[in-house]
Amino acid sequence: MKFEIQHTNIFQYESEVDQSLNTIRLKPRGDERQRLLSYRIAITPSSLTREHTDIWGNTVGTFYIPEQHQELEIQTTSIVSIQRAPFIHRIQYSPEMQTIFHSQLFYEHYLPYLKFTQFTYMTDNQLEEVYHAIGHAENPVLFSLNLMQYLYSTFEYDPGATDVTTTASEAFALKRGVCQDFTHVMLAVLRAKGIPARYVSGYLYVDENSALIGDIATHAWVEVMIPGIGWIGLDPTNNVEVLEHHIILCIGRDYSDISPVEGVYSGGKHDLTVKVSVKALNHL
Repeated sequence: MKFEIQHTNIFQYESEVDQSLNTIRLKPRGDERQRLLSYRIAITPSSLTREHTDIWGNTVGTFYIPEQHQELEIQTTSIVSIQRAPFIHRIQYSPEMQTIFHSQLFYEHYLPYLKFTQFTYMTDNQLEEVYHAIGHAENPVLFSLNLMQYLYSTFEYDPGATDVTTTASEAFALKRGVCQDFTHVMLAVLRAKGIPARYVSGYLYVDENSALIGDIATHAWVEVMIPGIGWIGLDPTNNVEVLEHHIILCIGRDYSDISPVEGVYSGGKHDLTVKVSVKALNHL
């Protein structure tokens, strides 16, 4: 599948802003299953972007606007091709994989994705509630699939219930939220079980026949490290394995690592309008 993504962020400031320094994570990643064919960025007022790669492998753009402005528009246009096949249900969890999973080397290598963060903390009582419902499968593939099914059937998708500051513990207490909340809760439980897991932000292609639920802006899901196999994407908001309709933008420990746009400016408050369109170009 080949997709064109247009992503527009418009900041409207309460009063004139003297200057602003901005950081963006809007360039889709490339790997063996996702190729970035083109990427264009247009910033108004005009500014040049300096790019670097962060510790998680994401492309981060930084730009500075010295002049006074009351509106800032950042528009990116990306074309990606994706080739992913259903995989997770075919994995046979072998004794060799189990040995790797319980090894000190595996633990140390994936430590950043095993530690709780501010967003991915849940109480012992909350974790016990999950374990009581889904059990303690030793096979990390089976446990991850059971957990995804549990979250999908227990949580209600409700855009009005939470915001970008909501933690896993808070979202779990509500049993509702958006893809960011589903993802943070799933990460909290996986990490508590010693399964390395990371936060993925991206885009979801939803056609007229699709039953998939995604935010009007960016989507979020989980990647689980399966020993001897690699990272496998799971989308708890939709209870599906991540296939060709999911376009990866950034990866991190939680939302704080992948925030699409961050800015520092001197001035009053601002309103943000986000528009995202994902268009299928053709079947490759």
